[in-house]
Amino acid sequence: MTPADLSLTVLRAVRRAVDDGALRVDVPSRAKVERARPGGVGEYASSIALSLARPAGRSALDVAGILEERLRDVPGLRAVEITGPGFLNFTLQRDVDADLVRGVLAAGTSYGHGAALAGTVVRFAAVAEPRAVLVVEALVRLLRSQGADAEAGADGGERLHVYPGASGGHATDAVRWAFLRAAPHDRPLDPGPLLVPHERNPLFRVQYAYSRTRRLLVNARQLGFTPEPGRLGEPGQPGRLGEPGQYAEPGQYVETGRPGHPGPPDHASPLLRLLREHPLALLSAARHRAPDRVARQLEAVADALLAFQHTVLPLGDEKPSAAHRSRLALAEAAGTVLAGGLSVLGISAPDRI
Repeated sequence: MTPADLSLTVLRAVRRAVDDGALRVDVPSRAKVERARPGGVGEYASSIALSLARPAGRSALDVAGILEERLRDVPGLRAVEITGPGFLNFTLQRDVDADLVRGVLAAGTSYGHGAALAGTVVRFAAVAEPRAVLVVEALVRLLRSQGADAEAGADGGERLHVYPGASGGHATDAVRWAFLRAAPHDRPLDPGPLLVPHERNPLFRVQYAYSRTRRLLVNARQLGFTPEPGRLGEPGQPGRLGEPGQYAEPGQYVETGRPGHPGPPDHASPLLRLLREHPLALLSAARHRAPDRVARQLEAVADALLAFQHTVLPLGDEKPSAAHRSRLALAEAAGTVLAGGLSVLGISAPDRI
């Protein structure tokens, strides 16, 4: 929440108090909000209660109390306090979405790795069947990512029930995805369709989504801006969004949010939710010996990213804004998650497709 947002929020509280009869004043055209002075309370302060006290025929403390009641549950405000003769003091909530994106970018492809299984020792029995080999390799990487001591090829080790699958030679990305996307005890996918670069190909969607994040970063640098976690922009504001499944190059947009038209859908929220859930997805996959859960998670992230990507770059003469920098950071974070998940599965994350 910016100072301008906070000023509007205070005015809305005044208007609500007037509408429900708690105050009898003319709603002012603006509410002055300033940084809290050294030694003060909170981050911002407003003296609006003092200016409304005389026309309202009440004390400034009474007016401040009326407004405080209408500001308690406003999103973006962590605390509202009254000090002195009737100053309203505001403490803002931290931007949890920005913190999430910063956390992903700071961790890199290790985002979601942890120590939940520290102290756990897992030894898998030696296997020779091609699909079982790939499943065990992926599980070892998964378990180690969660702090477990995991190895393959131990005598008398844990045996998995893996439905066999013929690789036909080298374990390509398509073969790995075909073997790991299905649950180990289920029949593996046919690798053939996974070689076709088409939106119905889930492996292509995941790898393509990652490559799009790399291209977005390049294009943003050419436009003169870099990723910076922050506010993504409010749903319903004007914007340009593509539909899920469209793989347009930068500059190809579907315009929405024009006057008299509905604003754009909020494609950021599903992507943020999936990034937040990613560590749990990795841990669950490790505990249940289910690398297919990682593949499904990556598909969901890729689809959410492909629906979101068209909001990232400015259009035409539009200047890059803080919202564009924030969206670029979110796209980069999603690409980081895709690269990390593919690495766990032993599959490449190509910069260009």
